[in-house]
Amino acid sequence: MSTPTPVRPAARRGFGKWFAATGWRHLIGVALCIYAAFPLLYVLSASLNPNGTLLSSNGLFTEVGLRSYIDLFRNEQRPFAAWFGNTLVIGLTTAAASVFLGALAAYSFSRMRFTGRRFGLMSLLVVQIFPQLLAVVAIFILLTSLGEVYPMLGIDNQVALIMVYLGGALGVNTYLMYGFFNTVPVEIDEAAKIDGAGHARIFFTMILRLVAPILAVVGLLSFIASTSDFVIASVVLVSPENQTLAVGLYSYVSEEFSSNWSVFAAGAVLAALPVMALFLFLQKYIVGGLTAGAGK
Repeated sequence: MSTPTPVRPAARRGFGKWFAATGWRHLIGVALCIYAAFPLLYVLSASLNPNGTLLSSNGLFTEVGLRSYIDLFRNEQRPFAAWFGNTLVIGLTTAAASVFLGALAAYSFSRMRFTGRRFGLMSLLVVQIFPQLLAVVAIFILLTSLGEVYPMLGIDNQVALIMVYLGGALGVNTYLMYGFFNTVPVEIDEAAKIDGAGHARIFFTMILRLVAPILAVVGLLSFIASTSDFVIASVVLVSPENQTLAVGLYSYVSEEFSSNWSVFAAGAVLAALPVMALFLFLQKYIVGGLTAGAGK
């Protein structure tokens, strides 16, 4: 019976070989993380600095206090709580409606064959070439005229702003969902039709469950776009109690001699919390939703 040959431990690589093989990648990753985290730390430091100026916030966390957060809620002329509530209502409503309308349109283009289908898809793609910013003047004139007949769709009304957001995002959301819907096998629809199911039942009971990742992605993107928008929201919403966070917080730094950057930074930190919470809640769907539709 032969004696087994002892296994020698593998020789450890030197630092130079390790750095040439994989170490430089770790170095680049750490540098990118620092580069991405520095603005966040700077805003958080500025929000905790009670001096209220950017020059005094150059040293990170040299002074720490919660006075800016307290002043943010105590200012009666600038109702931060109302801005926060308006932003959540507008953002969540826009996200839910964008997902629903976009899913309906994408399902129609993906599963049904009708006259003008190809022209409709091309029109959606061409319209997205022009940014929504170019239509600000037209939106203002249109809402002014509609407000004389239907006050709910006029200037300084949140419903009108939601309608504007839905119209601007419907095209890109439909095209994004269309690629994902094409990855769902058509045989599922055919099997359901044999059992007597119609398009509505197939869509609501089967297809929506299979395309949940792209629904989460579109909802998240719509929420971020509507809550961070400034130009259109500042044109449509005029009264302070109806404004969103992006428009209301700008009043803290828009005045030349009374800018309070510390309070503005505190409001920016709180404004980022809903987006972070929604992102963490939907993170398991985001990667699949962004990549699965591209293969088709």
